[in-house]
Amino acid sequence: MKEIKLRLLFGMVLIFILIACSEKKPVPKPPTYLQFEFPERTYEVYQDECDFSFNKPSYFNVKKSAQGLCNRDIEFKGLNGTLLFSRFDMDTSLAVYVDYALDKIGEHKVKATAIYDSVVIRDDADVYGTFFQLQGNVASPFQFYLTDSTKRFASGVVYFNTRPNYDSIRPVLNFVKTDLIELMNTFEWE
Repeated sequence: MKEIKLRLLFGMVLIFILIACSEKKPVPKPPTYLQFEFPERTYEVYQDECDFSFNKPSYFNVKKSAQGLCNRDIEFKGLNGTLLFSRFDMDTSLAVYVDYALDKIGEHKVKATAIYDSVVIRDDADVYGTFFQLQGNVASPFQFYLTDSTKRFASGVVYFNTRPNYDSIRPVLNFVKTDLIELMNTFEWE
């Protein structure tokens, strides 16, 4: 009887050891990003009937918006995003327009982990403005405004047609950011 108990105990220990040794331990994997095929970057001058122009990359598809006469929906072909661009003739002080743009950025502070801004001052073309990059899982990762400081004001807001996931779309953001800065640096009032 004692021998049977010993064999049973030995068998259970052996089964336990085999089960414990057969489990694979998880191996941590490095973070990865989706692979994107970015469009070739070539520029052409885009001139709009609302008296402005800028260097437009070939993957920007400019369409008139139903939201107003000088509003444009600029689709990022192949990248599933849109720049909502608006141009206004100012009928009140510049501060009202700038405050409105800053309020729109403020709406994203809840989700943003950081907000960086870059000032654009091009005295030779009467173009002044600020470019905002919002980091984190925000609905609009880029916003900007441009003005001549007396009569005209333009603003842009970028949206991607996907749930905000900053880490996943960061390569696309970096690609688009280059062209938004090019837009601001070549923007001209006609």
